[in-house]
Amino acid sequence: MTLLTIGINYNTSPLVIRERLALPTELLSEALLDLRKTAGINEIAILSTCNRTEFYCRLTNNNQQIIIDWITQRSKLPQDELAPYLYCHSGPELIRHMFRVACGLDSMIIGEPQILGQMKTAYHAAYEAGTLGKHLGKLFQHTFSAAKKVRTDTAIGSSPVSVAFAAVRLAQKIFDNLNQQTAILIGAGETIELTARHLHQQKIGQIIIANRTYDKAHTLAAQFNGYAITLAELPIHLAKADIVVSSTASQLPILGKGRFESAIKERKHKPIFIADLAVPRDIEPEVSQLEDIYLSTVDDLQYAIDENLDARRQAAEKAEEIIDTQVEYFLSWMRSQGAQSTITDFRQQAEQTRETTLTSARIALKNGADPEQVIEQLAHSLTNKLLHTPSVQIRQAGINERHDLIAAARELYKLKKQKKISE
Repeated sequence: MTLLTIGINYNTSPLVIRERLALPTELLSEALLDLRKTAGINEIAILSTCNRTEFYCRLTNNNQQIIIDWITQRSKLPQDELAPYLYCHSGPELIRHMFRVACGLDSMIIGEPQILGQMKTAYHAAYEAGTLGKHLGKLFQHTFSAAKKVRTDTAIGSSPVSVAFAAVRLAQKIFDNLNQQTAILIGAGETIELTARHLHQQKIGQIIIANRTYDKAHTLAAQFNGYAITLAELPIHLAKADIVVSSTASQLPILGKGRFESAIKERKHKPIFIADLAVPRDIEPEVSQLEDIYLSTVDDLQYAIDENLDARRQAAEKAEEIIDTQVEYFLSWMRSQGAQSTITDFRQQAEQTRETTLTSARIALKNGADPEQVIEQLAHSLTNKLLHTPSVQIRQAGINERHDLIAAARELYKLKKQKKISE
């Protein structure tokens, strides 16, 4: 059995490729069950965010091609086009990779906290789909523990740096003072909530939340003294927006060039800053061609923020040390699983010996034997039976000069040299 991960991220592939592999949360279960049907896949989980899509799996062999074939078939990308962007990790490298991802060490912005929640979503989706087993399930649990330790023992999450924060900071560079501006936030998920929180802290003039489900938008908007609209109402309100931040799970663009042309005319060419944080993109790329429009995607935001990163880089060094230790802990657990069947057999054999000896003692008591003698005979008989086979094997090891087995026996039973009784 082999544990491995195959994936792409913002470092290895452009946005246009990541869009093709992205899997919305509502499609995870279907994808997991489809993959689980593939011969050779014993356990499978999928992490899909705007910056990465990764497949964590346990295979009967190291045939990673079965995962690649499924990816190419679903994404409709020829394998020769996809292959240059893929990476694969197995063994200790896989464990370290998962720990680093969960801690935010592999993120576009070091230490960003959202990825841990996204990894937990991946875990729960696989758990609900029944595609997790003992090994992958244990690896996820250890991953969460490692991430918690890094967050507790380092300052990696102390500075407010995230994609949402980067978008707000970029907006501040375009509009010096946000308290006179109106922001339309499209979506109602974690990224939009975080964006709304940052904007509210910067005393944004007005927040409007647009979402497919009005109730979710209203609940979120109420937290920040804003108001909610449906996606269908967006064209009516778009001209009010100085700032547009979008992060939905839509598979098609929500707003195109024509909508923004109309909005800019109505605004008399007052500028609009747009941060498209969605993958696939919510805003048609052609919108960037319009004058007085400043459109940034998640890739652009990689260059939009420098503050607080030095402190996080220093914390990351300590985090890497913690991860090294946690990787060794998990590897020790995995190594112990190789001996588990032997331990089980050993205990079952001892249990059978105990049961046979106990049965004899009960019969003796039933026949009127002295209880004290029965107990003494029970202890003597049980000791002899448990030690007989090891004693024979050790004696034979001595005859065959198998000093390694004799040393192993001393280590297993923690034997100390006994002093000889002088005559």
